Amino acid sequence: MMRILIADKLSKAGIDWLASQDDVEVTNKPGLSPAELAEIVGEYDGMIVRSGAKVTAEVLENPGSLRCIARAGVGVDNIDIPVATNKGVIVMNTPGGNTVSTAELALTLMMALSRNISPANTSLKGGEWNRKAYQGTQLAGKTLGVIGLGRIGRAMATRCAGLDMRVLGHDPFFAGESPGEGVEMVKDVSELCKRADYISVHVPGTPETMGLIGPEELAVMKPTVRLVNAARGGIIDPEALLAALNDGKVAGAALDVYLAEPPQTEAEQALIQHPKVLAVPHLGASTEEAQEQVALDAAEQLVGALRGGEVRNAINAPGFDKALPEALRPYTELASRMGTILAGITPGGMKKVEVFYRGAIAEMNVTPITTYLLKGLLAPRIAEPVNVINAPVIARQRGIEVEQITSDKVSNFANTMKVTIHTDQMKRSVTGTIFGNRYPRVIAIDGYHMEMKPEGHVVIILNDDKPGVVGQYGTVFGSNDINIADMTFSRKLRSGMAMVGINLDQAPCEKIVEEIRGLKFVEVAYSLSLPELPSEGQSDE
Repeated sequence: MMRILIADKLSKAGIDWLASQDDVEVTNKPGLSPAELAEIVGEYDGMIVRSGAKVTAEVLENPGSLRCIARAGVGVDNIDIPVATNKGVIVMNTPGGNTVSTAELALTLMMALSRNISPANTSLKGGEWNRKAYQGTQLAGKTLGVIGLGRIGRAMATRCAGLDMRVLGHDPFFAGESPGEGVEMVKDVSELCKRADYISVHVPGTPETMGLIGPEELAVMKPTVRLVNAARGGIIDPEALLAALNDGKVAGAALDVYLAEPPQTEAEQALIQHPKVLAVPHLGASTEEAQEQVALDAAEQLVGALRGGEVRNAINAPGFDKALPEALRPYTELASRMGTILAGITPGGMKKVEVFYRGAIAEMNVTPITTYLLKGLLAPRIAEPVNVINAPVIARQRGIEVEQITSDKVSNFANTMKVTIHTDQMKRSVTGTIFGNRYPRVIAIDGYHMEMKPEGHVVIILNDDKPGVVGQYGTVFGSNDINIADMTFSRKLRSGMAMVGINLDQAPCEKIVEEIRGLKFVEVAYSLSLPELPSEGQSDE
């Protein structure tokens, strides 16, 4: 008999399903404090939470029998994932439960915005009868641009195609095939913005997507365009949107999400009050069906995992690396960091990933290392958490071809790992190795040989190979009180170009990075943040 604790208010559908299982004993105790939860959590094999229960390090200090935690919903900020992983506790979420509800909300907002439903309703309740003032426009025959073609974006696209709308699809991170009949894929967001009558965004909230729709994109849109954001606050730049609405360059906007919730900035508060804006308080997943579905998904996933079946939608994978041979374990860290670097320095939608292992490691099963690479490559570009369990599945779903090649021939290093990614704009490669059997290093980017620590605040620059260049970088960082901790430099004499990798003590703000990019000899510059590596001076004890 497996014991399961429900530590949050859960839909009856999930509770009833658990009660119907002969091998499950359920305890329903929502509202416990972390201290109270810590006292009893070890008595249970599994636990279901929503966003209320705080599964802190204190709660997980002595997990006892606890093997799995299921989150009825997507976000897992209330669970200490690193501690759960260290304690061998699997954490799962339920990302599919709110797909339909969120897509339907985006569609509802678009319809309501198109027909002026909210102001017309307010006017009528105020005693007015003014049909002419609220004449709208129909959706059939119009062009919808969907930016971001994950689960929700695809659901939105296919529904709108069924409404006789022309649908344009664009995903800034992936260059896969069309998500369905009637959806035309376009390569860049500017083209979509020029052609669309309606635009709905469905990308994750990352540094790359913040302000994805900004002044430049708004400037090329039709003045009759209407925008919908039911994804993450800030994807449509609030200040730029407000200015465009005030200047008559945008016909209307509908918002469900904000930079902070409740909204705090002046621009967002002004948008909420704007007569051309329809604003609601983050209702994407707020339907009875969505709450029932995530509760049922959480219950079924948890019991299935505890019975020894498939582990679905795992956020972590405790013990995955421990099953690897000792010689391969350092490469999990290297691969993940190489993936993160490539994701940060390679623009465009991903189409193909090539992984080339050379040396003695090529004679071993390196497929798990490729999985860690995919995790690092996809995590910055996906809204839902990515881990070594779901990374290969996500790559397949996004139409990314993954090719793994091995050779036991040794080059300059005993073992190397070279990764090349192809996007719809370019291809880029990073080569890495392990120093001293434990220390990850990047030893080449696009054939520029170097020795870079893949950790901390990193700036990677491609520039003209001229005297005085490095000194100017030092001046920019020094004038902004940012210390250079390490620097590696490589040049190609025939091309007249050089690549610089710089480790900084502090993260440079976007203004500083733009100052670097603005130097006349700089071709491209990227700023990345990676976790710190273990100290190279510390022992294994």
